[in-house]
Amino acid sequence: MTSTTAVPPAPGLAREPKLAKRDARQAAYDKTFKLVALLAGLSVLAILALIAVSTTQKGWPAFSQLGGKYFFGTVWDPRGGHFGILPLVFGTFVVALIAVTFGVPTSLGIAMFISEVLPRRFRSIAITIMDLLAAVPSVVLGLWGFRVLAPKLQHVLDGPVHGTLGHIPVIGKLFGHSTGVGFMTAGLVVALMITPIITAVTREVFATVPRNDKEGALALGATRWEMIKGVMLPHSSGGITGAVMLGLGRALGETIAVALLIGANPRISANLLGTGDTMPAQIALNLSEASGIFRSALIGLGVVLFVITIAINMSARRLVVIVDRRLKGAA
Repeated sequence: MTSTTAVPPAPGLAREPKLAKRDARQAAYDKTFKLVALLAGLSVLAILALIAVSTTQKGWPAFSQLGGKYFFGTVWDPRGGHFGILPLVFGTFVVALIAVTFGVPTSLGIAMFISEVLPRRFRSIAITIMDLLAAVPSVVLGLWGFRVLAPKLQHVLDGPVHGTLGHIPVIGKLFGHSTGVGFMTAGLVVALMITPIITAVTREVFATVPRNDKEGALALGATRWEMIKGVMLPHSSGGITGAVMLGLGRALGETIAVALLIGANPRISANLLGTGDTMPAQIALNLSEASGIFRSALIGLGVVLFVITIAINMSARRLVVIVDRRLKGAA
């Protein structure tokens, strides 16, 4: 009689069921993650669609009753029954462009200073200060601008600025008399508000520039400015464009600070130092007390501002792609 001994299974065969279970579990985790990410993305689109539909429905009476007079009218006078939004659209863009004009160079300079000039041990302090500036409520900056900045700016804008530039042909129309509040004052305060945002994004973009590229440019004899112009800025152009558009979107939608500083005088004027009004400020000041067609017209302003913001964001994405493609192609 022969005895048989059991042969143990090969180690690889013993591990195969465990590996299969682990792979199945990981596959389930991946499917769950994809589903959650998909739902998150769709929820954003759903929220945007609901906002667009609900505001359009409430603003539709103004769209249907006023028609072209609403979108192309040049007089906004609710007491007189005139609801032309062009002065408000004009004021919104003027304030935003002034803010971007002053805020973008300042933000780029601060980001370059923190990234390339400031000693490393002081960078965290500078970053903290910029973050604190971003955390200041807009109403506080608006009150500061109204009580402190506007009276001092009146002497500067209505004195040296108007006295020097106001008499130049053509250009002089942009620098008329100033009462301290108006497009310029509101734009400067909004520039202060968007500077931390643009600075933070730009600084993070500068941090992605390969160190070897920067050191290689310096090793070849380039000055620090030549290295920044030839290496950092081309590499970061897409991110900088996105940061600027992000700041522009914030400037277009700023409300309380602008309402305190713009002058609440809806009109189209070439005088950048004069008073005006914006869409967000008009909504914030009057929506709670408005009724009827006036309320619909104010909600319609929100719809128009929503469409403008979406269009700017889409244009910004396209602009980032074009800029990156041209610079990388040129390189």
